[in-house]
Amino acid sequence: MPKTFSKLSSSTFFFHFTLLFFSATSSGSFSNILSPKKFGLKREKLTHLHFYFHDIVSSRNPTAIPVASAASTNKSHTGFGVVMMADDPLTAAPDPNSKLVGKAQGIYASAAQDEVGLLMVMNLAFTEGKYNGSSLSLLGRNTVFSRVREMPIVGGSGLFRFARGYAQAKTHTLDLKTGNAVVEYNVYVFHY
Repeated sequence: MPKTFSKLSSSTFFFHFTLLFFSATSSGSFSNILSPKKFGLKREKLTHLHFYFHDIVSSRNPTAIPVASAASTNKSHTGFGVVMMADDPLTAAPDPNSKLVGKAQGIYASAAQDEVGLLMVMNLAFTEGKYNGSSLSLLGRNTVFSRVREMPIVGGSGLFRFARGYAQAKTHTLDLKTGNAVVEYNVYVFHY
């Protein structure tokens, strides 16, 4: 017997051998394949949502505020490095006084040095109609001056549990002096 084993007591050796044997042969696992029916999931649906995102950075009551920036952010023509926290209203029409359907809550940050390209990390939290209390998670790149931008929907909650899809954003109005914008969103999402 090798030297390392000769110094082990027989009970210690048996314990380690048993532990290794059951670790290697155990059917216990950290994952299992489940039936969607167990969770009440039925046939998958495709839903189209249409709303307007109001990003107000210059007013007495801004809906998006800077929470971090780099020392060089003010010298950058793209605002590279600024991080904004948002609680932007989502409305049924471009008018900010139109029906509120939800909020875009999350972070966007200037992540490009050669163009205005934002990293968007948002929860689209709905407060109206059948989707009240449900949300979609958006994570993607938003090149602000492109005519139409496409960003992935990577998940959701409530009626949007297991959601996947994409959002198309199109600037409706942008005030270059204030930075305030209204953006039209068309969201296409598969969910159960």
